[in-house]
Amino acid sequence: MVPRNNTLLLAVVSFVIWLLLVILFIAFMVLVVRALLKYLRGNEKHHENTILKKSLGEVIKVHRTQCNMTQEFVAEYMGVTRQTISKWETGINEPSTSNLLRLAKLFHVPAEDLLKEIKA
Repeated sequence: MVPRNNTLLLAVVSFVIWLLLVILFIAFMVLVVRALLKYLRGNEKHHENTILKKSLGEVIKVHRTQCNMTQEFVAEYMGVTRQTISKWETGINEPSTSNLLRLAKLFHVPAEDLLKEIKA
């Protein structure tokens, strides 16, 4: 037979261990939920970035078509050939900084807006 003091001590120790396990389980679940939320938010941002980011040529083409402009019209405005505009849009060549600024002016957008849409 176990003395009464030892039985009480054993019950208290068991309760404390049980309580610690419950606390550890709750802390673990909080970490799991936080990790899942971070993963989901990161995944949304990644998906959003893949949709929005384009090559410079794609950005130029999108703005040109939104403004209902032909390659010929843009080429005439820029003082270059239509083939040059085509090469910019297909990514074979890229416009110089001064030409990029003129394109932004033609499309009525800040040059920064053109560059923000470009994938790094």
